[in-house]
Amino acid sequence: MPKSKRAKLVSLTKVAKKTREQKGALITEVQENADKWQYCWLFEVGNMRNTHLKIVRKLWKDSARIFFGRGAVMAKALGTTPEEEYKLGLQKIAQQIKGQVGLMFTDSPPEEVIAWFDDFHPPDFARSGNRATQMFVLPAGPVMQQHSDPPEPFPHNEEPQLRKLGLHTKMVRGVPTLDTPHTICEKGKVLTPEQAQLLKLIGIKMVEFRVALRARWSAANGEVVQIEGQQLSEDASGEDEGEIDEDAMGD
Repeated sequence: MPKSKRAKLVSLTKVAKKTREQKGALITEVQENADKWQYCWLFEVGNMRNTHLKIVRKLWKDSARIFFGRGAVMAKALGTTPEEEYKLGLQKIAQQIKGQVGLMFTDSPPEEVIAWFDDFHPPDFARSGNRATQMFVLPAGPVMQQHSDPPEPFPHNEEPQLRKLGLHTKMVRGVPTLDTPHTICEKGKVLTPEQAQLLKLIGIKMVEFRVALRARWSAANGEVVQIEGQQLSEDASGEDEGEIDEDAMGD
């Protein structure tokens, strides 16, 4: 029977599964870094963005090694029981690897690491599931983009997208325009996908990318110290951004 010539749908979001060899190489790499550095930090990410995590890795490139995204493999590399742990105390870190967490190996003093991450919280766009940190109202008149300085009106070809997201616009001299003010969101309420997309198009950032340090392992004595006072907000995750950047596993 001849093969069908009908067009076939091909998913562009499918991610190839990691092979046994790749997982084995990652385990080896994590263990090699446990041998190399004085400290291993367990960290959690809030309002995850691959872009910001890449910035963290770039800024720490010469003084640390960061792993993120394959929790089960990282836990296996460290060992989750006293019998399996790669080095004394690492099983206490491995047992806490759940959710959006990663490992950072470094020789930098703990005080320096804590201070750096306390200061690193770049603003970003909220996603569906985040809570609005303020009420935002579009005034009557041309719909303006806040990305530019000074703000500029949206181009005519974006009006269909604005209407699709809930704005009752009309074209006035080629510019999407509102007859009456439109409230996009109210402070404290969970954002819908349409609201989050509108805020992003307009250029309003309502969240911060944060890294919360959870625990620190010391190679000198195998001691694990839990880091207190670094909490992510309950709605810090929002909806998943998609597949985690696997490059985060290996710079």
